[in-house]
Amino acid sequence: MTVTVPTLEVERALATRCGAGRRLIVGIDEVGRGALAGPVAVGACALEVLDGAIVPLPAGVRDSKRLSARRREALVDPILDSVHAGAVGWASPAEIDELGIMPALTRAALRALEAIELDGAVDAIVLDGDVDVLSASLAMAERPAPLVHLQVAADRDCASVAAASILAKVARDAHMVELDAQAPHYCWAANKGYGSAAHREAIDLRGVHEHHRRSWRLGSRPAVEQPGPAVVPTAPALAPSMPAVRPEAPAPRGPAVPATTSESIDAGVLWDDQWHPQDGKERR
Repeated sequence: MTVTVPTLEVERALATRCGAGRRLIVGIDEVGRGALAGPVAVGACALEVLDGAIVPLPAGVRDSKRLSARRREALVDPILDSVHAGAVGWASPAEIDELGIMPALTRAALRALEAIELDGAVDAIVLDGDVDVLSASLAMAERPAPLVHLQVAADRDCASVAAASILAKVARDAHMVELDAQAPHYCWAANKGYGSAAHREAIDLRGVHEHHRRSWRLGSRPAVEQPGPAVVPTAPALAPSMPAVRPEAPAPRGPAVPATTSESIDAGVLWDDQWHPQDGKERR
């Protein structure tokens, strides 16, 4: 099987599009969208581009789904040593229930961008998929919105997005292992909150936990329509983001960047995570 090696071509082209000089390009990717339990995590890796030159990312950086857990964990420190800044933002199960999965992903992405502490100095963002869920929120800030570049399979083809996918995957997997200690019968250390047979059987037998997404169809039994509003769990607050890595003073901004690009917003591809559609509807 041929494995695609991600490159920095897209990041370099975006920097060129934004103009000469120093540019900051951020790759973003999410993990946990299709899980039954636990938060969604969004990784962000900011690369500094100086007149087209970029510090290369470590050898072996790939879409996180193409790597073993051990390999992903071994790449985290080298990635953080290479990028200008890296962080992971979160949205909790309670937020997913309250907002829906897509707005929750947007919230987690904004938290990741905030955590890298570039204070509006980002020139462009590479987002996996073809649905722009960021430009509207970024445009609300009192600063020029960065260019948002959409690309299907960016986690496979773009090195910054592949690196972000690794940061998010390692952080979320570790979080699910921690949660497993609270409720080991759901086997979250093994299934990471996704809908394995053992996970659904445990839900059938024991009911749901505060870390489950209660507005989703859980367990193996057919969904039953519930009257009235969806139940919103009162899960403990989740730290919204990891600290930024090696934050530096914001760079002087160059010429204004065009507001946004949304080359295609019709299709439904977004952040190609380990997405396992549930039978029937995503949400009850």
